[in-house]
Amino acid sequence: MTARTPSMTARSSADSSAFKRGDVSALSRRLPGMVFAVSLSALFLLTACQERRAGQTLRIFAASSLQESFHELAARFERDNPEIHVQLNFGGSQVLRVQLEQGARADLFASANAEHAMALSAAGVLEQAQPFAENELVVIVPKDNPARLATFRDLSRAPRIVMGTEAVPIGKYSRVVLKRAAERFGSEFVTRVNERVVSEESNVRLVRAKVEFGEVDAAIVYGTDAVASVRVSAIAIPEDINATVEYLIGHTTRSKNVQAARAFVTFLRSPTAQVILERRGFLVEAM
Repeated sequence: MTARTPSMTARSSADSSAFKRGDVSALSRRLPGMVFAVSLSALFLLTACQERRAGQTLRIFAASSLQESFHELAARFERDNPEIHVQLNFGGSQVLRVQLEQGARADLFASANAEHAMALSAAGVLEQAQPFAENELVVIVPKDNPARLATFRDLSRAPRIVMGTEAVPIGKYSRVVLKRAAERFGSEFVTRVNERVVSEESNVRLVRAKVEFGEVDAAIVYGTDAVASVRVSAIAIPEDINATVEYLIGHTTRSKNVQAARAFVTFLRSPTAQVILERRGFLVEAM
């Protein structure tokens, strides 16, 4: 067994220390460059993502009755088009029309009433709108149905009824139904219904909410609004007096994302989108 001499031990320690100092020194010289390169790459990636997202935001103004369906449609569209972010703004079609007339920024307008879309087209705010779905009206009652209504004709004995105002699509369509009902059941039927109206609301979601919370006994809403709520039950309106609701969509003339807007409209006509719309209660066969 050979004993290590003090000189050998000292030399080994010195060599080891020198090696470590060399490693640290070399690493110290390379580290700033490595950090800079990583930071620069991260900055470029973040900037690219921000620019892509900011440059591809598709703003859609849509009727209140489209909320559930358009949230689902937007999510699917974004999944198929990851470079496009969809921003949704819901309201009564008449309110959205006024906002657009006053210069609100939007790329697409989906209306529950052809009149509002046509007015915007005539004003040069909207390109020609296209139909993409239809709806129909139903009577809704709270789940416990305290007034014990079973048919549309029973509406005239509901103690409290809520309707949309005459200015909003659901209010206009409801009055079309009542006008036709007068021809079938007599004017007294409509008189009794109108006497029981305790509230008029500015969009269909507010109408439905009154029934959901038990504040009224009945209301007329879109069929899709009945499908979307677990707190109400629907009563069919006879086909010969019901109203057909046509939904239209078009891109605005001020849109900065016309290509993305057209892509969304095309998507609405795809089998995938039609399945979603049908599941939500819309009629798409005639589109």
